[in-house]
Amino acid sequence: MLKDRNITVLGAGLAGLALARALALRGAAVTVLEQAAAIREVGAGLQISPNGARVLDALGLGRAAAEAGQAAEAIELCDGETGRRVVRLDLDPGGPEPDGFEPDGPHAAGTRAAGPRAVGRGPFRFFHRADLIGVLAEGARSAGVQIRLLQKVREVRLGAHPPRLVTETGPEIETDLLLGADGLHSRVRAALNGAAAPFFTGQVAWRAVIPADGPIDPVARVYMGPGRHLVTYPLRGGALRNIVAVEERRDWVEESWSLSDDPLALRIAFEKFLPEVRGWLDRVERPNLWGLFRHPVAERWHGQGAAILGDAAHPTLPFLAQGANMALEDAWVLARALESGDAAEAALAAYAAARIGRTRRIVDAATGNARNYHLSGITRDIAHLGLRMASRFAPGRLIGRYDWIYRHDVTEG
Repeated sequence: MLKDRNITVLGAGLAGLALARALALRGAAVTVLEQAAAIREVGAGLQISPNGARVLDALGLGRAAAEAGQAAEAIELCDGETGRRVVRLDLDPGGPEPDGFEPDGPHAAGTRAAGPRAVGRGPFRFFHRADLIGVLAEGARSAGVQIRLLQKVREVRLGAHPPRLVTETGPEIETDLLLGADGLHSRVRAALNGAAAPFFTGQVAWRAVIPADGPIDPVARVYMGPGRHLVTYPLRGGALRNIVAVEERRDWVEESWSLSDDPLALRIAFEKFLPEVRGWLDRVERPNLWGLFRHPVAERWHGQGAAILGDAAHPTLPFLAQGANMALEDAWVLARALESGDAAEAALAAYAAARIGRTRRIVDAATGNARNYHLSGITRDIAHLGLRMASRFAPGRLIGRYDWIYRHDVTEG
């Protein structure tokens, strides 16, 4: 099905690069088109949970990813004004990490090697996004993927076979199969579904990375307050501190990752938080700001020789740390479906059927988490008391609530 097939992947982010490597290892001739002048991600951290880590392992990139990231020990929810810990969720890896994959060997593209496997949930890691992108880009190139930069696509034309892409600077590009990993404002999604209608959630988020001013525990801490919360964790072995701060507001803010904001606005928003948090924000010089929008999961994931994955198919709010993990899962499932031997449309239909229910559930769960972090008054007091009691008497049940996410393994079978 895939041997020497001409496949174009639009977008050199996490989803696009993971998919490109997965397809190339299965024999496809893969070209990735990226509109930027270089493959780079700046100023952002991300978390890879066990379900995403399993895909990196299956792609033969587990060891490189482990070296690029930092193991996480726990998640802590804290009162933002006092610093008092509400609950701690220990991230028990449950045994040794998978270690039986040859980076470019016969097991990387399909069947797992017979090495030891994680018994529990598996590894949780913090990454600087640029570092994980680097691992995936090198993995794609080493598998024979061609990455073409400065390829801004103005229009995707479907309907006549094969799909065509109209670029800003060159002639039309024709491909046997077009796979859109082109993010929130996906041209491929628009060609399949028409214009999207996202709505503003009433929340904005700042993100920043600052140099560490001392040792940082390998813990993701969420500081919660009425109408706002702040997440922080270490990057690059504790050399950097990642910060994401969210505030409820009525103002409409552009949906963009590249807007900058006055750091004073960030400091004012969290002026009632404890001094330690305010001290971190005092050191932020130029935070990025973006409005958080709720997008519907795409109705059509494929058709007419094209398909979408990652944020192009199911953008999610950042309150469950699953955006990157869902992208990795999509990439693996899509590549395996195309390898099945079925006709292209049947394979793409099988991929969509396998993914749409799970991604919808995760999108909804992430939306719910935002409300839980921002409680106020008596509701907040009761909720925090309940979490403290559960943490004391049944800590395993708290993290176990998310086993449907973390224990899921798309690489099985």
